[in-house]
Amino acid sequence: MQLKNNDSNHSFYVIGISYKKADAKLRGSFSLSPTKKANILKQGKAIGLNGLIATSTCNRTEIYGLVKDPNVLIKLLCENTKGHFDVFKKVCYILKGSEAIEHVFRVGAGLDSQILGDFEIISQLKLSAKISKKYNLLNSYLERLVNSVLQASKRIKNETELSSGATSVSFASVQYILNTIKNVQTKNILLFGTGKIGRNTCENLIKHTKNEHITLINRTRERADKLAGKFKVHARNYSQLREEIAKADVLIVATGAQNPTIDKQLIIGKKELLILDLSIPKNVDENVKTHPNVTLTHLDELSTITDNTLQKREKNIPIAEGIIKSIKEEFESWVEQRRFAPTIKALKEKLKVFAETEINNQGKKNAGFDFDQADLISSNIVQKITNHFALHLKEDTATSKESLDLINKIFQLKA
Repeated sequence: MQLKNNDSNHSFYVIGISYKKADAKLRGSFSLSPTKKANILKQGKAIGLNGLIATSTCNRTEIYGLVKDPNVLIKLLCENTKGHFDVFKKVCYILKGSEAIEHVFRVGAGLDSQILGDFEIISQLKLSAKISKKYNLLNSYLERLVNSVLQASKRIKNETELSSGATSVSFASVQYILNTIKNVQTKNILLFGTGKIGRNTCENLIKHTKNEHITLINRTRERADKLAGKFKVHARNYSQLREEIAKADVLIVATGAQNPTIDKQLIIGKKELLILDLSIPKNVDENVKTHPNVTLTHLDELSTITDNTLQKREKNIPIAEGIIKSIKEEFESWVEQRRFAPTIKALKEKLKVFAETEINNQGKKNAGFDFDQADLISSNIVQKITNHFALHLKEDTATSKESLDLINKIFQLKA
């Protein structure tokens, strides 16, 4: 689907990498920190793009843009991450037009999530759009698309049970702990990292484990204190991380660092320790496995957990897809109308010129000519003619390009 942008050859593209073809290590090499996202937007602005969104989660990294060539987006991503162009090409997806739009809707609905119905991505998409707007890169097309996806996501949450049971990476980690650790309510649980996944995990821990021995650590003590106060758990200083790990039976790592924050040097205890790494890139070094009492599990392994709740969710997929189809069609109709609006406007102006010229000629020939009445009649006729053209273009989208070319040619328009 071509779009009116700086150039009529610009199209909407999605380029990305996800859990479907790339493991956690590979996804980590293409992950985007807030700084890297900002750099991509700045560089996109500098090369003249006026529509660009960059988003990155534990499951995927994607860039949405209005460009002639999707390699522009791939280059922006690779230049701002540790990933290489050739590697990306092997595992990426490049989607265009209607297919790209469909993908964004499915991602926002949780249908393309590693855990079906995980809606955590929608808040990330909303935040990414907000940042793009700050850089004047959320043009009318992208803003309308994001709002449509948010509308579909909200309807799916309200009208289906696709997200029942709060299944997500954070929920799956708690479920894994419940299935793995006996008498979990008596165990010491240490949560390192209080970002979005950390907050959600803490909430699920309290809700499902009934554990009163939960400790939070964050690099910024203030954030840990705030979350600890909300959930009535303990908070400790970052400098106490090593000694708190020694006390822990379960360590959950949900930090957002680009390099490992936990390695074997931090583990000094001899008790059994289960470590769950919920970070992308991985924030727990593989060398912790050299400790005989340590078990390390990453979120990719957690995502394979299925239960009855997940099976029930699958029954809601057709309803969710129906909601997406309806809102997606509304969006694409808006895009189509937006494409031919300049031609209709130019046609209307041209017809007005014809009418004004003829009215002036008749006024010169006929004494007592009623200009006001003639203007009213001509305006009504011009509006009806342009309405007919607009209706034709709206209803016959398959041949709308040919029709637009013909209208421009016949009336010699400069739309």
